[in-house]
Amino acid sequence: MADLVSWVRQRRAGDTGARNGCDGDQGGIRGNRGDEGAAVVEFIALSLLLLVPLTYLVVTLSRIQAGAFAAEGAAHEAARTAVVTGVAQREHGASRDASMAAGAKRADAAVLLVVDDFGFDSSDAALELTCEGPCLEPGGNVGARVTIAVALPGIPGFLGGNVPLSVDVVSSARAPVDSVVNDE
Repeated sequence: MADLVSWVRQRRAGDTGARNGCDGDQGGIRGNRGDEGAAVVEFIALSLLLLVPLTYLVVTLSRIQAGAFAAEGAAHEAARTAVVTGVAQREHGASRDASMAAGAKRADAAVLLVVDDFGFDSSDAALELTCEGPCLEPGGNVGARVTIAVALPGIPGFLGGNVPLSVDVVSSARAPVDSVVNDE
């Protein structure tokens, strides 16, 4: 018991060299006491160095993926809306050009709605409608191509000449024209 008490007293006094057979200058098993806590600081520094770029990568890829989903949904809705609106206009006796113009107007509105749902600005999206075969006639297809400019987060505008500030995400879809019924 006396040995234990003397060991505790030596330990509190910082004299661990006598117990370990070392001279008192080296501080025993732990080495120099000036290094205590260095591992924690190194761990935090390395964690920050790894976690900050990893977090930026996750945020950026998530934003680009949201742009891809928005472009895909917008293209699908634009093609479908253009066909449904155009066919409805043709059934009411409108010309092919007027029907396609009405369909294009509604398709633009559908694209803006989808883009807004995904948190993008309406100026970030562009729609291009095309006809494969005769426009708005049975057997034809209306194609929609949507381009969304996805801004990269955290990049200041003054770097615009050196670093791209956005990534263009493009998607296209087709909608078939099934039938046109004239009420004449």
